[in-house]
Amino acid sequence: MKFERKHALVLLAVAVWNVLTYTRFIKALIDSDNEKTGYYVAHSILIVVNFVIAAVLGRWGWQALRASRSAD
Repeated sequence: MKFERKHALVLLAVAVWNVLTYTRFIKALIDSDNEKTGYYVAHSILIVVNFVIAAVLGRWGWQALRASRSAD
C-alpha cells in the first residue's frame, strides 16, 4: 500500500489527538480522590500504551508525509 499525503495527515492527527486527550486524562487522574491502587495502575498502563501508540502513529505519519513530499 502506498501512503499518500491524506493518509499521513490522518496518522499525525490521530497521534496528536492521543497525546492531547491522554495528557488531559493524566491531569484528571492526578486530581482524582480515588485511593485504590489498582485504579491508578490500570489507568497508568492505559496512558503509557496510548502514548506508545501515538509515537508509532506519529512516526509513520511523519515518514509518510516526507515520502509524499519527495514523490511530488
